[in-house]
Amino acid sequence: MTCDAASTVAGIRAVVATIAEHKVELTRLDRDIGDGDHGENMARGFTAVLAKLDTTEFDTPAAVLKMVASTLISTVGGAAGPLYGTAFLRASTAVKDQPTLDAQGVVTALTAARDGVVARGKAELEDKTMVDALTPAVNAARAAAEVGDDVAAVLRAAATDANLGAEATIPFQARKGRASYLGERSIGHKDPGATSTAYLLAALADAAAGSAAESS
Repeated sequence: MTCDAASTVAGIRAVVATIAEHKVELTRLDRDIGDGDHGENMARGFTAVLAKLDTTEFDTPAAVLKMVASTLISTVGGAAGPLYGTAFLRASTAVKDQPTLDAQGVVTALTAARDGVVARGKAELEDKTMVDALTPAVNAARAAAEVGDDVAAVLRAAATDANLGAEATIPFQARKGRASYLGERSIGHKDPGATSTAYLLAALADAAAGSAAESS
C-alpha cells in the first residue's frame, strides 16, 4: 500500500472530522493551562482546509500537505498555527514531488514535521508540548517501517505511541508556552497540543486503514 494525492486528501478529511469531534475537549484542556482557545482555533483552521480540499485538485501528497500548511498558518491563532503549519510545510518539503509515498516516505514526512516543530518551538521531550506526542510517534513509525510494515501499519504505530505520549504529559510541569507561566500548577493536566497531535495521527491511521481495506 502507498499513499497518493487522493488518499492524502482522504486522510486530511478524516483529520477535519476528528478535530471537529474533539473541539470541546481540546478547548477544555487548553482552558486548564492555556488560553482556552486551542479547540476553537484548530476547528477554524481545519474548516478552512476543508473548503480548499473541496475546490482544489492535487497531483501529489506534498501539494496537499503544503496547502494544509499555508491554510493553518493563515487561519489558526496562537502558537498552534505556526507550529502545525511548520509541521505540514516541513513534511511537504521533505517528500518533494513524489507521486506516492511508501512506508519510508511516511516516516520521512513525520520526522520532518517533528523536526520542524522542535526548531520552531525550541521544545524538547517532557516540556509538556506536542513534541511529547510527535517524538514517540516518529520513533514508532520508524520501527514499524524497518520491519516491513505498510503505510497503514506505520501510521497506526505512530498514532498509538502519540496517544501514549500525550497521556504521559499529565504529570509533567510545563516548560514552554503559556502553560509554563503556571509553574507547578500545570502538573496534573494533559497538554492540549500533544492531545490534538495524537488525534490527528489517529485520524490519518484510520483513513489509511480504510483505504487499505478498500484496495484489498
